[in-house]
Amino acid sequence: MAEQLELPCPDYLKYCVEPDPSCNDFIMQQTMMRIKDPKRSLKFYTEVLGMRLLKRLDFPSMKFTLYFMGYEKKEDIPSDETERTRWMFTRKATIELTHNWGTEDDPNCQYHNGNSDPRGFGHIGIAVPDVYAACERFEKFGTEFVKKPDAGKMKGLAFVKDPDGYWIEILNPNNLAK
Repeated sequence: MAEQLELPCPDYLKYCVEPDPSCNDFIMQQTMMRIKDPKRSLKFYTEVLGMRLLKRLDFPSMKFTLYFMGYEKKEDIPSDETERTRWMFTRKATIELTHNWGTEDDPNCQYHNGNSDPRGFGHIGIAVPDVYAACERFEKFGTEFVKKPDAGKMKGLAFVKDPDGYWIEILNPNNLAK
């Protein structure tokens, strides 16, 4: 007979409270990830993952640039820069790629992806209509895989790496709902 494992925090629901009404208009707006080379990262997120650059913000006095990426229609992006900035900060689930100037030329610059000790941040997730078709496409671009769809115990989902080694889960909501 297989050993029965006790799941951690079996009474987890008692720790979840109904959100206060004052939080009704809060959104999960962005996840920030530091990047070494914006040329490589922008190409990956636009060409390989199919995101759009929603807004670029430069901070010359502090020597860094922010690139906000997301899945929005081109025609929905305002042309007026002030309105575009306001609009971008209302989008859900964007990626903020932060480039500290000079890292692209620093051979010692490497960011921790959180998937080795000490563990922390794990990955972002991209929902796609067909995991297998998406992965075939990623292979054509030479994308590095952490896990292909049929590898490991969890079938039908994949993990790829971006140019800085951050993990990106490739999933289909219908597959995970089974």
